[in-house]
Amino acid sequence: MKKFLAMLLALVMVLSLAACGGKKTEEPAKTEEPAKTEEPAADPAAEVKVGLICVHDENSGYDAAHIEGVKNACAALGISDSQIIMKYNIPEDETCYDTAVDLAEQGCGIIFSDSYGHQLYMQEAASEYEDVVFVACTGDTAANSGLANFKNMFPYTYESRYVSGVVAGMKLKELMDAGKVSDPYIGYVGAFPYAEVVCGYTAFLLGIQSIVPEAHMDVQYTNSWYDPVAEGEVANALMSRGCVIIGQHADSTGAPSAVQAVKDSGKEVYSVGYNIDMLSVAPTAALTSAQNNWAVLYQHMLEKFLAGEEVPTDFACGAADGAVMISALGESCAEGTQEAVDAAWAGIKDGSLKVFDTSTFTVGGETVTTAFGLDTDGDWVNDTGEAIVDGAFQESVLRSAPYFALRIDGITELNNN
Repeated sequence: MKKFLAMLLALVMVLSLAACGGKKTEEPAKTEEPAKTEEPAADPAAEVKVGLICVHDENSGYDAAHIEGVKNACAALGISDSQIIMKYNIPEDETCYDTAVDLAEQGCGIIFSDSYGHQLYMQEAASEYEDVVFVACTGDTAANSGLANFKNMFPYTYESRYVSGVVAGMKLKELMDAGKVSDPYIGYVGAFPYAEVVCGYTAFLLGIQSIVPEAHMDVQYTNSWYDPVAEGEVANALMSRGCVIIGQHADSTGAPSAVQAVKDSGKEVYSVGYNIDMLSVAPTAALTSAQNNWAVLYQHMLEKFLAGEEVPTDFACGAADGAVMISALGESCAEGTQEAVDAAWAGIKDGSLKVFDTSTFTVGGETVTTAFGLDTDGDWVNDTGEAIVDGAFQESVLRSAPYFALRIDGITELNNN
């Protein structure tokens, strides 16, 4: 009996051990690791620094337009004012190079300068800072520089010049129809005898002549972009010769202020300005101003830069893109001026109106059938690139900066030595 009990106990133990050994221990359930999420791409607009070199400051209408343009373009792209570094009153000499280098050293990825005379120094800096894009506004050497990071840009200013001429022509016609003016004599205050200025004043007169074909114009230079005193003196000299409307390619309010003073004395004289609305200084003399919306150009270049795309070597655009306009019409404008302006803009935008239509002007009494647009050897004489296409001079197509340098009949330069 004891033996039987012992055997039974042993059997129970074996079965018990078998049961324990046969049960597989369950491992804790594995939890899947969360999928790794990619870090959001850095916003280039949040990191970029933008530099602007100005030849003057906000007191110059031209520089004020650039300052406003950069700020508006940056705001549209999400670039804060704190990311913009502006340098004011930088002369067109070695100071510009030093300023461009300073901006590059401060981390600016793209640097703009606003005056033609800056470009040599911008190009020099570009050759040393290959990872920085340098844009010389109004410049003309980028295409031939051999530098991938050196650029030029300029708006179709000739379009707004022409339309401002239409405004002046309407006033001139009103004065002539009323017997107040017999000689349709226009004066123009020019900065320098550069193509940029020649192109503008030619378009201005052609706009006037679209209304008053017999109109003629004298141009006198100040040899300075910004000199309120000299601009006022030149305006006075032109008015003393009998000019009844004074246009300008100069950056201050000097000329419109002088015209207003003469008008207040009782003479029939009027002003067409540039860059800014001149009504604040010439409330009854100012008819309008030709203006550039630089924000359009700055935004285009910045968009390309932020996207990591090639920034255009030469970029130009005009009324069709909102890059040029005229300021509000003054109270002295002739009746029907707005309608004439609207028609001119419409024609420019749809291509039916060619500002430099060669059938509308002559040079030396002859219709121009061929003209070069580019200078290859730096002697200031265009020697390549046919600019006359389909009976019109194609401005700012071969490069962004103006190259119309023809002296058409009906315009006299008084001091172009």
